Amino acid sequence: MIIRIHPRHFTPAEPLTEALGRPVSNLEGLTEYTVVAHWPGLDYCTPDDEQKTWTSAEWAEHLDASAWQHPDAASAPDDIRSIWHADVRLHPSDRVLTGPEWSEIAHRIARVAGIQRPGDDHGCRWIAVQAQPGRLDLLANLIRPDGTWTTQHYRLLALLAAEGRRIETELDLRSPQGGGPDSGQTARFAQRAAAPANSAPPGVADATTQLADLLGRLADENTGPLATVRGLVEHTAHRLDRLPHAYGPAAGHQLELIARRLHGIQQDLDATARALPAAVRPAPLAPRMSTSPDIDTAAPASGNQPR
Repeated sequence: MIIRIHPRHFTPAEPLTEALGRPVSNLEGLTEYTVVAHWPGLDYCTPDDEQKTWTSAEWAEHLDASAWQHPDAASAPDDIRSIWHADVRLHPSDRVLTGPEWSEIAHRIARVAGIQRPGDDHGCRWIAVQAQPGRLDLLANLIRPDGTWTTQHYRLLALLAAEGRRIETELDLRSPQGGGPDSGQTARFAQRAAAPANSAPPGVADATTQLADLLGRLADENTGPLATVRGLVEHTAHRLDRLPHAYGPAAGHQLELIARRLHGIQQDLDATARALPAAVRPAPLAPRMSTSPDIDTAAPASGNQPR
């Protein structure tokens, strides 16, 4: 599973066209088999007797409502491009997912992206479109109905990638580098943890405790150096994917595969650390502030003009 964040747009027409694989139309109705999930507030603002099978043009108008109702709303960097778009692509050999499975993926990605918060029925408008094989598109208007802007984590791409790996494991999907969501190596390492903690002599136990702590620091998802490197690789892949040149997307895809391999190394290091015998496992370090630069994953795309 690969999750990409696209450059933000002023209107939903272009990203919805890309999600559908065909132009937005006033004639084509999108059923629940195409729009597999949406913001919970839609159920409150739509009368029970109103038909919810809207045309793609009506869905686009629905997403854009907050923008034209609040034309002066802008993000902290004074950016008025409010339409957020991300797509999820499965491995070519993955099984065909059911509608509820696609819906579950959509809601989980929406929560991590900050466009849906539990219990918030008046958040930003968003929909999930499953119109192409093995692909799910999420579109959201970052302007809430009250005119405020929905803020997102500056390491959003890394957070989404981590959530994608969890979804792969839970739904038994394949990772892009080949093999299943768990190649079996991590499981083999974890089996060694079943040995009694006091099976090693005291001196050996002290040494393995220190080594386990070192490996744990290397593999830490929040503060470990590998996590920092992986985040930078994922960010570079995202930037390359935006380039109009032919080599951009290809190089970006290759970097995404490298990032996945880095994550596999993190998992193996963590499993090895847990498998080492130790009487007392050292307490995890408190998360520290990241020293990586504040990366804007939604940089302006060339050719976009203010509305």
